[in-house]
Amino acid sequence: MARRKAPTNPDERKAVRVLRLRLKDKHARVLREMASAVNLVWNYCNELSTKILEREGRFVGANELQRYLNGASREGLAVGSAVFQQVAEEYATRRRQFKKRQLRWRVSNPKRANYSLGWIPFKARSLSYKAGQVTFQGLKLSLWDSYGLANYELGAGSISEDARGRWYLNVTVKVKKRPKPEAAALADALGIDLGLKQFLTTSDGEVVEAQRFYRDLEPKLAVAQRARKKLRVKALHAKIANRRKDFLHQLSTRLVREYQAIFVGDVNASALAQTRQAKSVLDAGWSAFRTMLQYKCDDAGRWFKEVSEIYSTQDCSACGARTGPKGREELHVRRWTCSACKAEHDRDVNAAVNIRQRGLAWLEKEFATAAKAKAPAVVNKDSGALCAVAAAGHGRPVVGIPVL
Repeated sequence: MARRKAPTNPDERKAVRVLRLRLKDKHARVLREMASAVNLVWNYCNELSTKILEREGRFVGANELQRYLNGASREGLAVGSAVFQQVAEEYATRRRQFKKRQLRWRVSNPKRANYSLGWIPFKARSLSYKAGQVTFQGLKLSLWDSYGLANYELGAGSISEDARGRWYLNVTVKVKKRPKPEAAALADALGIDLGLKQFLTTSDGEVVEAQRFYRDLEPKLAVAQRARKKLRVKALHAKIANRRKDFLHQLSTRLVREYQAIFVGDVNASALAQTRQAKSVLDAGWSAFRTMLQYKCDDAGRWFKEVSEIYSTQDCSACGARTGPKGREELHVRRWTCSACKAEHDRDVNAAVNIRQRGLAWLEKEFATAAKAKAPAVVNKDSGALCAVAAAGHGRPVVGIPVL
């Protein structure tokens, strides 16, 4: 008799995360040869798919592409059949995703302007870890193990190259998700209003000034570009990105540790990036910051939500009256007094408090919905017991009814 599976404990749910670890530079030559073989297979799939579409009027799938690649590992390429199959699957997925007849060709010559950075996909069975090294296609790759890969079950991923010729291992792992606090245990909640002059203002009144990652190095970047020093330009761009990433990681980690619920305004960064403020918007990194908050809250068992920030500046956080500064002509107004309740507000703090209140209202609805979902199960259980009691009186009595 087959054993029934035990019900899954919600506290033991796992999430998939991608770990990025840098490989030692001594493997660059071998990895570049592997990446060239991957490019060859990708371009073959691209050409084959295009010809089948022209001749037969249909798109070829990943399984059919993989059949055409049978025996390719005997042609002396630097990668094996497992990588070929993954390339074919990835190609079919990306073509469906972008809805194109043909995808971009991958270029292996680093001297070409359209050179494709190295990329080697792999499946979980192709990678193993032991004693500080990963084994891939029979090659032992040394790396800086900053995560402790021995504690994880390695999944699928890729090996990729950056603009400076450095190689990284990108591997998926499963991490345990902590349970989120219930309504009664929810102590601290935070609302965040994002900005350009001040990177963020919280509902508690904390102000984090915006950093000038790009603008601080812009003069040096201009000199290197005019001198046509490509390596120097790439190094400066990497330094800008690393400084921004480090700042966002430290700030997001601190907030997740201090608060049990975080609510952020849904400012449209992509739309503002099309305006004259594009350089400041992209330098701030709003989207990356919200992404960090989201997955860190998910892993740490914290609540996170992007809420609508419409009218968050104009609405009074004390009484709800819409008496705040309006329009572009009043953007210079940083402090104002509500004409309805006479409460004084800082513009950004008031917006953050409104965002927090809207987030708590959403959270209250979530708890109410969860409570309603649990209620029918309890009612059905109780009703079953009542029916059993009622049914007991309709059966044949064990002894006769006494004569009165």
